[in-house]
Amino acid sequence: MKNKLPNIDTESIKQIDKDELFKVNQSNHAPKILLMYGSLRERSFSRYATEEAERLLQFFGAETKIFDPIDLPQPDTVDESHEKVQELRNLVTWSEGMVWCSPERHGSMTSIMKSQIDWIPLSIGSVRPTQGKTLAVMQVNGGSQSFNTVNQLRILGRWMRLLTIPNQSSVPKAWLEFDESGRMKPSSLYDRIADVMEELIKFTLLTRDNKEYMVNRYSERKETLEAFKKRIGTRSTS
Repeated sequence: MKNKLPNIDTESIKQIDKDELFKVNQSNHAPKILLMYGSLRERSFSRYATEEAERLLQFFGAETKIFDPIDLPQPDTVDESHEKVQELRNLVTWSEGMVWCSPERHGSMTSIMKSQIDWIPLSIGSVRPTQGKTLAVMQVNGGSQSFNTVNQLRILGRWMRLLTIPNQSSVPKAWLEFDESGRMKPSSLYDRIADVMEELIKFTLLTRDNKEYMVNRYSERKETLEAFKKRIGTRSTS
């Protein structure tokens, strides 16, 4: 029983080769991080928290860009050629990691946040713009602390095949945590955001050169091989 082979397609299987993980040269450029927030309010605490996260990421050596969701249409109201949709998709493709920060509204993320994520496709031609990239999730609350939104963002991150880091940030009573200029006051809540951004940088550095190795799946290799055999078979009979 011990020596029996598993019931798999041996043409599609690939032995796990640890040398494959370390064969690439490590990139030296600054990690590229895209930040997204989920509110259009003038005094937006999710935007303020995102801007604090950006300052920390830049301090840790990252190159950052924040996507402004204003004028992004609702999904299915326009086609993907819309300039804001293209701006968002180009930023996602550019990035090596992302930060998603949403207010909690009615126990959930906002529609502004969800619309941005819904505009990001799982694939653009043969390119999967999110697969294997890192993600950090954050939320701000008007009332007491909650983790509903970050939990939902984690589910979406998994669906988008992102590597969501373990740490996360939830800021309760956000209106008390930011001053009039939009800067976050020193506190343990600010320290948590610093922890999350530091962890995001570390995970991005660890995985960005190896993401293709990390997401190389037996089932997808099998599907590709079967599709190839089918095409070859069709050609040989025509």
